[in-house]
Amino acid sequence: MDNLRTLVVSKKLWCVHKQLVLLLTPLVFLPLLFTLPEKEGKCLYVVVLMAVFWCTEALPLAVTAMLPVCLFPTLGVLPSKKVCPQYFLETNFLFLSGLVMASSIEEWGLHRRIALKVLTIVGVKPAWLILGMMLTSSFLSMWLSNTATTAMMLPIASAILESLFGDLETLKQKCKSTEEGKDDIMNVPSEKQILSIDRMDGIEQTDMRTSEEIRIESEYQMKVWKGFLICIPYAASIGGTATLTGTAPNLILIGQLKSYFPDCDLINFGSWFAFAFPLMLLFLFLGWIWIAFLYGGLNTRLCYKKNNHRAEAEARARALIEEDYRKLGPLNFAEGAISFFFVLFAVLLFTRDPKFVPGWSVFFKKGYVSDAVTGVIIVSILFFFPSQKPSLSWWFDPQASNSPYVPLLSWKKAQDSVPWNIILLLGGGFAMAKGCEESGLASWIGGHLQPLAEVPPAAAAVLITAFVACFTEFASNTATIIIFLPVIAELAIRVTINPLYFMIPATVGCSYAFMLPVSTPPNSIAFASGHLMVKDMVKTGFFMNILGILSVSLAMNTWGVAMFNLNTYPQWAQPMNKSAVITNVLFPSVQSFNATL
Repeated sequence: MDNLRTLVVSKKLWCVHKQLVLLLTPLVFLPLLFTLPEKEGKCLYVVVLMAVFWCTEALPLAVTAMLPVCLFPTLGVLPSKKVCPQYFLETNFLFLSGLVMASSIEEWGLHRRIALKVLTIVGVKPAWLILGMMLTSSFLSMWLSNTATTAMMLPIASAILESLFGDLETLKQKCKSTEEGKDDIMNVPSEKQILSIDRMDGIEQTDMRTSEEIRIESEYQMKVWKGFLICIPYAASIGGTATLTGTAPNLILIGQLKSYFPDCDLINFGSWFAFAFPLMLLFLFLGWIWIAFLYGGLNTRLCYKKNNHRAEAEARARALIEEDYRKLGPLNFAEGAISFFFVLFAVLLFTRDPKFVPGWSVFFKKGYVSDAVTGVIIVSILFFFPSQKPSLSWWFDPQASNSPYVPLLSWKKAQDSVPWNIILLLGGGFAMAKGCEESGLASWIGGHLQPLAEVPPAAAAVLITAFVACFTEFASNTATIIIFLPVIAELAIRVTINPLYFMIPATVGCSYAFMLPVSTPPNSIAFASGHLMVKDMVKTGFFMNILGILSVSLAMNTWGVAMFNLNTYPQWAQPMNKSAVITNVLFPSVQSFNATL
């Protein structure tokens, strides 16, 4: 009876756990207002409340992001005229322009054409198809949202898998039935098994393999199926790191750099792509090797053909992909126009100020043209450029259709496609960073992190990346980087290390959430298919996290050092480092690292 009562109470408490978090959290952390320095304590109180609400999702993420608007002014941390402008900085406009461009690509189905074309090129052997899925997903997620990419690619993957192996439920039943009869030397298949095998092998005769052979083949097919499903969300998360607009944490890094270090102009769309794209390719290749090895796609059939039932299934899969691509027909005027503006969008962002050569921004007043200006110019054109090929003869042809003029993109479509909650989330992050800076909280926290200066900087960067990657398994990657980036920046200042040496790995690492279905929306979408288990994601994702951390470390200590001059403490960080002389005396080992990095 007592156990039953406890169970009932537990269920009741769980039903109202979000409300309890909302009520109890402000009371539990109330001592912060009285035990710390006045402004620092008040700012830390707001930061802790937001961190708890974000991690528990007691409030919608966007609503939590708006708390600084009411709490900073009322607690005396920051006036509202300084808080509110943080919610629509130029970084938000760059993000918005990327989302609008992505919605136009989705509107005309260009993303599906790209996906099918890549799959026709890579081939249909399981390992190559997994590579094709990963390459396509990562490329699309550089421009589209990771969630939209995953949602678009999973149905394509499922159709290919059904052409390779037949219906999944039939495959599961066959695994069970062959498992039950695996002691038989020869298995006489049932009528249902014969029909399913006929569908898979394209033959009209009974499969005379033993039950053990059928079981092994079925298990192999199930593993490949899981590999297909799991590689898509992982590749989408990896691909989003390659461009500034690919994922929100990249933009938060830019926004907080501009807030903390206004003179730092090292990172823009082009320089970030030059650093992050090779990193993405490296991690994508290592991830493909791991997934293909783990799920049976990497075997001796990778590089040569063999005439068996697998080859016949692969031929059907190739025919399916080619047929789907043919159904799209030739490239129409709207798709061609979107392709042109998409390429123009990317080229202009890359070449505005590539750092190693003068960009086209030199033709304008210095400091006036940013990536946000470029993005808004291009996407504005989409709202009036025609989706049908213009023709002068239309004006003189009374028989021609007088259908309304249709631009490439309507505002309604853009409005429906843009995740406005993420825009508010970005703004909340910038407002929090501004509060930490103005109140002195960042400096106060940095002062308590000085013991970490004894850790070698290279090891500290790895530990920071690993910690952020683990934390983001349980919390939104955007919320994670908003919470930790100000602390990481202050830590770098305290130990006189180039702040980018710590901030870039943390930013990239918070996108490496692979272990749990709840870690990212793409993981949740793949898990919701019902064919993956939590243990599959944990087993695969744990080693993926390790590969990601090592890849980031390699990138930072090789081409990252050369690109961002990480072996010296930069002039743009000097004004923030009020205790630089003291730190240099206390921690000379850090200076030796700067000299040898």
